[in-house]
Amino acid sequence: MKIVLLDALTLGDSDLSVFDTLGELTVYQTTDAQQTSERLVGQEVIITNKVVITAQHMADNPQLKLICISATGTNNVDLEAAKIAGIEVKNVSGYSTESVSQATFSLLFQLIHQSRYYDQYVNEKKWCESPVFTHIERSFFEIKGKRWGVIAMGEIGQRVAQLASAFGCDVCYYSTSGKNSQQSIPQVDLQTLLSECDVISIHAPLNAQTENLIAAEQLKLLKPGAIMLNLGRGGIIDESAMATALDTQDIYHGTDVLAVEPMQENHPYLSVKSEHRLVVTPHTAWASVEARVSLIEKVANNIRTFIA
Repeated sequence: MKIVLLDALTLGDSDLSVFDTLGELTVYQTTDAQQTSERLVGQEVIITNKVVITAQHMADNPQLKLICISATGTNNVDLEAAKIAGIEVKNVSGYSTESVSQATFSLLFQLIHQSRYYDQYVNEKKWCESPVFTHIERSFFEIKGKRWGVIAMGEIGQRVAQLASAFGCDVCYYSTSGKNSQQSIPQVDLQTLLSECDVISIHAPLNAQTENLIAAEQLKLLKPGAIMLNLGRGGIIDESAMATALDTQDIYHGTDVLAVEPMQENHPYLSVKSEHRLVVTPHTAWASVEARVSLIEKVANNIRTFIA
């Protein structure tokens, strides 16, 4: 079995030796659109995270048997074309629940504790000059007793809700699909969630129901001091509107995802004047060491199952 891994760099320094036991493995760190066709020649199994596999790629490579997506989303593969061509497509899910949930709180604590400010205060040796033992220039708050709204109550949303409850938060949720109504946690409409919650975390996929779900009109509903966290997908929040709101409203935002990734040099977040209100991480929430080990094992299992 000839296997090609098209974007190994997305997996960091993970151990890929498990794939060597499954066939003849070729590894590319990155693959751009112009390189994809030549790298598929003769390959029977593709492993891709974000490299796009089109109908033309499948037509040009009748030997292809399996496309393994090393992620949950499947929008980078033409699924209809694969079905017509008889090529099996396998994704993975459930590998990053703990990692993303933990990252949600990491973003929250950076904002609610103003950790960056205090770290900088110490690194600049300003504490050395303090006339007293402490420095409390930036206010910070406890989350106990705060109302926490979860947007999208899937596996990750449920885990975040569980953790928020353990911290003493009053949790509610909004279902982006309208189908999830079996939770023990109270369901509210979006307007209620946005206007009443102190912390809002987004864990939704990007689709017709969620694209630009949070735009200028919705941001105006946020209460003073509200923190909005996006651990779902870029495109759910209107980023230009959010950048404006951060400089004109008393709100805070933490995000691990953007509508276009990697981040563009002219992104509106890079021009936000109220920098202490914003934390951006480069799509790392899914990628704890443990999550990547689980991801690779799940991809390997998909290949094993196919071979069997």
